[in-house]
Order: sequence, then C-alpha cells, then structure tokens
Amino acid sequence: MKLNMNLLSVKGLTKRFNNFTAVDDLSFELKQGEILGLLGANGAGKTTTINMLVGLTLPDGGKIEYFGKDFAKHRQDSLQRINFASSFNTLQGRLTVYENLIVFSNLYSIKDPKDMIDDLCKRLEIPDLLHRQYWGLSAGQRTRVNLVKSLINNPEIILMDEPTASLDPDIADKLLSLIEEFRESKKLSIVYTSHDMNEVSRVCDRVIFLSNGKIEAEDTPLGLTKQIPYAKVQLTFDGTKASMEKLLKTNKFKYEFINNSIVLITTKEKDIPKVIFTMSSGGIWITDIDIQKPTLEDFFLQVARKK
Repeated sequence: MKLNMNLLSVKGLTKRFNNFTAVDDLSFELKQGEILGLLGANGAGKTTTINMLVGLTLPDGGKIEYFGKDFAKHRQDSLQRINFASSFNTLQGRLTVYENLIVFSNLYSIKDPKDMIDDLCKRLEIPDLLHRQYWGLSAGQRTRVNLVKSLINNPEIILMDEPTASLDPDIADKLLSLIEEFRESKKLSIVYTSHDMNEVSRVCDRVIFLSNGKIEAEDTPLGLTKQIPYAKVQLTFDGTKASMEKLLKTNKFKYEFINNSIVLITTKEKDIPKVIFTMSSGGIWITDIDIQKPTLEDFFLQVARKK
C-alpha cells in the first residue's frame, strides 16, 4: 500500500428521509495517517454520514470506496479493516466487559486477543472493569470500553463520533494522546466528529464543515481560523468607565465592557499594536492586556450563525 494514498473515498453521497435531505451530494477523501474532522451544528449531517460509512444506513445516492474498493460490493472485507467508536452506542448489557470484547474479537477473527484487550484496557485505565457487567457502568466507563472495542482489530480506519463526549478532561486528554500515538506508529486514519473545537484543533490535520448536509468549508484548522480577520483585545484598566468609553468613542473602536474595569475591543489582527498604543497613551492606566486571536470555535460559530 502506498503511503499517503486515499484509504477512503466518498463521491456524491446522498441520504434523504422523506422530504428532508440529511446529506446532499457529499464528496471527500481520507488519506493514510490522516485525521479528518467532520464538523457542523446539530442536524448538519455528521452522524448520518458516519452511519453510512459503517453500513448502518444505506445511501440513496453516491459511492463509498474503502482501500480502492466499492463498499457496497466488498462490505465484509472493508468492515474487517475499519472500526467505529461513539459515546452514544452500547454493547451487550448482560455481558461483562471482557465477554463483550471477546465477542468482537471473534467477529474480527482475532487469535489470542487477551494481550490486546489487557493492553488497551490499561492504556484507558479500565482493567478493573473487565469482569463487570456492561449495563452497570457509568457513561464515561462505557465510552472507554467502546474505545477499546474500536481498537481491538488493529484497524486501518476508525470512524469516531464524539468519542470524548462522556469523558472527564484527564481521560479525554489521554485518549487524544493515544490517538496521536496510533496515528504516528500505525499510520491510523480517522474520521473524527466533535463539538469540542480545542480537541479538533489539536488532533485534526484537515477539517470539513457541514451545513444542511453540504460542505460549507474545508481546510486545515489554522487555515479556517485565518478566514476570520478580527481579533479581540481585552484590557483591564484603572480608571473610570466613562473616561475609557470617551477614549474608545474618540478613536471609533468597536468595543464592549465586561465590567466597569474590563473592556473587550474587536479589531483587525494587524491593528492590535495600534490599539494597545492608542489606549495606553490615552491617559488611562492599563493594568493587564489579553490578546484573543481567532479560534476554530469562532469559525464554527460564524458558519452556524450564518445559516
């Protein structure tokens, strides 16, 4: 297999529910070792797309190819080489965690899976859960078990639908580190959906924003944030609010007061030095400066509110 080849190719993917088009002529590729963020507001078409990619939902149009082969014609072979993780799916409640993982190991024809199960459970800090029934686990514990399940067959592609939604920050950070490690060591490819833009900025090489089932924007996380020309300068000052407001109006700055001693000024990124100099030389004592450059979340909000 050539390095950096397209492991997944989606062409014209479409799904309708009665008169509603959830996914509308969607096309994209996923390369070997790439993490692709699939983002959008609720109802944008992310989960429907993931469900079609794992075969849970049949498309009404378009084509999915894994490893250069038509998914519809080579479904079994494709499913052996991919996997799926979500905070929202569940395993068999009456079985223990270990029994569930053994079932999936058998489905993937894994020989002697115990070492793999033990290693993954240790990495996600759940070896003590192996002999507990799945239905008695907390949401965060179930999420980690589901993640072990998604890695059990040493997949080449994992489709992750909000995998950290139920995790506390410490475990979420460890999961992201594990994802980064596997991407480097195994050239693992991932389609990743999340509402946490910090997560997406950290792990994703490329991001697709969906809106009404269509691609609204596509670029690297940094490339998307650069599409927002404005930054914010938060100034904490020692003086009266009236004096500060007079200075702001005189210089025609766009601003909002956080409280009587903190103001947030919106300006073009290139004009930040000018704003700071103007305000600091205007007779008001500036005690703290916080420059807030555009983030992926700002772009997300811009796209969501535009629609």
